[in-house]
Amino acid sequence: MAVTSTPLGSVVEIEVQTGTNAAGEPVYARIRFRNVKAAATDEDVYAVGEALAGLQMYPLAEVRRVDTEELAEVV
Repeated sequence: MAVTSTPLGSVVEIEVQTGTNAAGEPVYARIRFRNVKAAATDEDVYAVGEALAGLQMYPLAEVRRVDTEELAEVV
């Protein structure tokens, strides 16, 4: 069975360190920004993630891109 995928969009997810727990391990929070164009380059998405993290009061730990695609069987 052949399947094609069609990009629908992306989400930029930034993870910031909000503190530490009782054991001294870091505690993180994730903030998601939706409706990113599927055609946006990874470099642009990362730059936007860093810029958005700069507006937060906590330090940036990670930037993620989560892509959504529609799968359809080729008939």
